[in-house]
Amino acid sequence: MKMHKKFGLIGKNISYSFSQGYFTDKFKKEKIENVSYQNFDLPEIFEFPFLVYHKEEEFGGFNVTIPYKESIIKYLSDIDDEAKEIGAVNTIKITEDNQLIGYNTDIYGFENSLKPQLKDHHKKALILGTGGASKAIAFVLKKLEIAFVFVSRNPSNENELSYKEVTKEIMESHTLIINCSPVGTHPNIQDCPSIPYEHLSDKHYLFDLIYNPSQTKFLTNGKNVGASIKNGHEMLELQAEKSWEIWNK
Repeated sequence: MKMHKKFGLIGKNISYSFSQGYFTDKFKKEKIENVSYQNFDLPEIFEFPFLVYHKEEEFGGFNVTIPYKESIIKYLSDIDDEAKEIGAVNTIKITEDNQLIGYNTDIYGFENSLKPQLKDHHKKALILGTGGASKAIAFVLKKLEIAFVFVSRNPSNENELSYKEVTKEIMESHTLIINCSPVGTHPNIQDCPSIPYEHLSDKHYLFDLIYNPSQTKFLTNGKNVGASIKNGHEMLELQAEKSWEIWNK
């Protein structure tokens, strides 16, 4: 009899998560048997080893979300080169000899979701937020030769601006704006990152990693002036499929 294999999501306060529903539907639609996917809501990251090694279950892998994409690395046997360069992991493969290998599929998801609407004038970007996801975004922009600046509530180096420092000139020259912060996520749908939206134009492309709601206030502000907009739903689907490929290769 084939062993039942478990997959799941590691995070904190993740009952809203996309992943469990997506994989459960996938298994049903594609008639994939002897597998399941569930949320593992960990109040603290140090509980992770107890989950992996103290259960009589066979795990095939995990996805990792906020706030553990960076802090989980110390519990892994190895991480691939891209995840190492970024310093954030969102996918873990458990090998047959119980090695835990970290990957970052946000790169694949973001790049392939972003590219279809990119225009030649999207040469400079603002990355709103400096958490684990923002590092994958920066990695992709570097690869695409798009210059970028981080915008943070608490800037910590010269490549970071505070929200107050985002001027009209910066808005006009940085026509790609990516929200990597959680601001605007359900239920706080009236919130949006604090940038001067009055300087947006139809030249701008606003990408929000948030997918619930499907159109955040951040995106609505762009749509109202004819900017291109996109939410994080397709990115999540792409990175989920990439995770499944990694777990099964």
